[in-house]
Amino acid sequence: MEFVLGLAPCGFPKDGDALLQIDRYARNAKQNGVDLLVFPENLMCPHELSVPELVEIAEPLDGTFVQTIRRIARACGLWIVFTMYESSPAHKLPYNAAVVVDGQGSLRGLYRKCHLYDAHRVRESERMLAGNRLCDAIHAPFGTFGLGICYDLRFPEVSRTLALKGCDLMLFPSAWHDGPHKLEHWETLLRARAIENECFVAGVCHGGPRYVGVSIACDPLGQVVARSTGDLMTCAIDLKAVCSAREAMPIFEHRRPSLYQALAQGEPSS
Repeated sequence: MEFVLGLAPCGFPKDGDALLQIDRYARNAKQNGVDLLVFPENLMCPHELSVPELVEIAEPLDGTFVQTIRRIARACGLWIVFTMYESSPAHKLPYNAAVVVDGQGSLRGLYRKCHLYDAHRVRESERMLAGNRLCDAIHAPFGTFGLGICYDLRFPEVSRTLALKGCDLMLFPSAWHDGPHKLEHWETLLRARAIENECFVAGVCHGGPRYVGVSIACDPLGQVVARSTGDLMTCAIDLKAVCSAREAMPIFEHRRPSLYQALAQGEPSS
């Protein structure tokens, strides 16, 4: 199966209108033959937000933000992966969520970021709630894919779980903070997740000034097949490459899960 993946490495909208920015990218993607369009983390924000602003901007899944993107997806005939701050009726803080809609505008998936970035003087746990469930495999006409968000990339268990669920493509909407070695980490981890799971992996990074601003797609051998620092990036994905990689190096046949059980309990094996 072949299809066209589009990554939209947008930053904060200059006019403050995130939905208008999404619409522009979607129309451009349609003109470029994209089947699946992926937006970065922090997509909903008009600018950097304080905690009170974040709480105020958060919406439920049936709110204006999601409903508008559903209409955009339907108008353009695109599958779209986008991020939002999802309000929680039971808590003050929102979830950092990734939502999937299909080309008819129907909701097809929801993932709430599980690993919160409490590092380098950033405390995401003071700004948002952590999800408690990894992403389900999302089945589309062009293939099966799964999601993580930004910091989730540093936890190989996330990607391996998605691979075992049958995902041929893993997507990481991100706002990957810039700093010493951070761009190197971003690319290395994307390539590593592709190599160790023999699948396509793509990371789309927010284009704001605090972030590395580089979006990357890797093939099942870990080779970078597309890279962008600005406008819409498109990449042809041929899922036959997943089968070829796994036939040549059958790591999933060679796994020994009984030896890994201690990891699931958080204990070192003896």
